[in-house]
This record gives sequence, structure tokens and C-alpha cells, in this order.
Amino acid sequence: MTQTTTQHQAAPVPGLTDRDAGTTLEPALREATAVVPDRVSPAGAVLPGASPDVLTPDAPSPDAPTPDAATPEEAATPARRRAAISPSRAKDFRQCPLLFRYRAVDRLPEPPSQAAVKGSLVHAVLEHLFDLPAAGRTEQAAQELLDPQWQELQASRPDVLGMFAGPEDLGAWLAEARSLLTQYFRMENPTRLEPAEREMLVETELASGILLRGYVDRVDVAPNGMVRVVDYKTGRSPNPRFQDEALFQMRFYALMLWKLHGRVPARLQLVYLGDGRTLTHDPVEEELVALERDLEGLWESIAGAARARDFTYRTSKLCSWCSFQSLCPAFGGEVPPLPPEGVEHLLTVQGA
Repeated sequence: MTQTTTQHQAAPVPGLTDRDAGTTLEPALREATAVVPDRVSPAGAVLPGASPDVLTPDAPSPDAPTPDAATPEEAATPARRRAAISPSRAKDFRQCPLLFRYRAVDRLPEPPSQAAVKGSLVHAVLEHLFDLPAAGRTEQAAQELLDPQWQELQASRPDVLGMFAGPEDLGAWLAEARSLLTQYFRMENPTRLEPAEREMLVETELASGILLRGYVDRVDVAPNGMVRVVDYKTGRSPNPRFQDEALFQMRFYALMLWKLHGRVPARLQLVYLGDGRTLTHDPVEEELVALERDLEGLWESIAGAARARDFTYRTSKLCSWCSFQSLCPAFGGEVPPLPPEGVEHLLTVQGA
């Protein structure tokens, strides 16, 4: 069941309320998540002990037209651990195989966008808000977290200051971020929540050998083991015609968690701070089985393009937001040679 609500509090999950959400982490989930304890900074820089791969975003995914672009630091980092399919890279390939190639194989840097960086900043504040004692999770506390998180983000990504024409432009942007935090407190009461996990790196291998990886904003677990997966979005909620596309990322997370601990999450919840709406969906096992088949088919297409050394471009309205127009034949650009080491690493997605 999928529903959108404008209520300040989303519909409750059976067995899980805001008062007790996350107070008990079911043992199977605790064991599964302990395998991948990597953490990331709000700006997307991987902290010591974590190794970025070419397909997985290294930061919470903001809902921007061009999410999860590789930073200059990521692009310069030699590929290291096994590649995996993430929700963002899966969407990239379905949108445009050439876009996928530039991000996942060539790992070309992209300039930061105000929408994406604002999403990262707000995500960082909401993550660190839950470091505070429950009684201290007030709107004032969240607003006080914004400036230090912005400073930390600048330290990790000095190029973000280039997004602004001047102090007034920066001030207006920060004011927008503050308004999103205000909206969050109209939608949830964090003093009544104890998340089991925040900004959790989840990784699992399907029976076909395909490795999946992604970051989950928040996981709430009730004492009876019922799981709610929550993702914050700083944009506006989608038109009902596009809700299934919006839920793809959440179903992807649900599939991974189901494979890891054997229980389908009770609820998937998208919190849209841009317009104060909450999109919820209660997944069932059959749809996750279907998603697994779809991802296997998608990987066959990706692997086929890699082996044929042919990532074709596909035009759409989303081309307006693409950072790679100068390298796209649709805009008169020339496609550079395909890096063989990038292709070799990409093919590690599917194990033997």
C-alpha cells in the first residue's frame, strides 16, 4: 500500500510508534549491519576505514537532478574495493548509459550544484541531531548545528563556494536550508524517536552474484522487530504518476535489508521537506522478488555494454541538468576513449 499524507506525523507502522521506534535493534539486523560499519562525512568524503567504489554514492543521496556525482577527490582516488550496483547508478543507466559510463566507469568529476549540496547539508544536520539526548533535539538545536556542518562541508569540498555569486546568494541559500529544517519539525518529533541506524551503509550479494550497496538515511526498529526505512528528501513530493519511480530507491533498500535479515521492512517512508508531504509504502515479498529479477536484467544490460565497449547516449528532458554535455554527441561533443581499467573494475559487480 502506498499513500501520500500532508499530516505532520506519518501514518503509524503496525507495532512501531514514534515513542518506541528504534529502541530495540533486532539481533539479525544488528549482525548484518555490523559487517559494513563504514561512515561518511556530510560532504561525502569517506572517513578512514572506508573505501569508495565506482558505483556507490559516498554520501547521503540528495534529491537533485544530478545526484551522487563523483567529487574531484573521488575521481582521483584509485579504484579499490569491489564495485556494486547502487540505486543512483541503476537510475543513471536507465536514464542514459553514457551518463552512467561517465560517472561509474570514467569517474569524471562534476561541479557541485546548490540543490545537491543543500541536500547534503540538511542530511548532515538531521543525522547529527540524533547524537543529542532526546530532550535536546529541538528546532533551535538543529539550527545551531547548521553552521558547523556547513563549515565542515566547506573544508571537505572547497569548491562549493564557487556555486554562489556573492554573500547575498550564499545567505539566501542558507536561509532555504534553515527553512527545510523548520519544515522537518512540522513533520516529525525527533524527541520521540530513537533510530536504530543512521546513514547506514548496507551491502548484500544476490544469489546471482550481483553485489548491491547503498546508504540508508534512517532505520527505525520497534521492540517487536518491525522495521521502518526512512529517507529525507529536500525537494518536493512527486506527482502521483511518478511515485513508483520515487519509490525505486526505497524498494532497493528494502530488498537489501530483506536479503540481510530475512524480514521485509514493514514500511518505506519518504519525507519530502520541500512541501511537507510524506510518501509511505508497505512493501511485500513479491515486489522485492520482482525487483531482484529487474536488477539482474539491468546488470545484464550494463555488463553487455561494458563488454561491447558501447555505452550509448539517450536524450530526455533530464539532459538539461547533465554535466557532460560537452562530451555527448547529442550536443556536438566527442566521446573520449573508454578507460579499460574502469571497465575491468565495473565487471567485478558480479562475483564468480
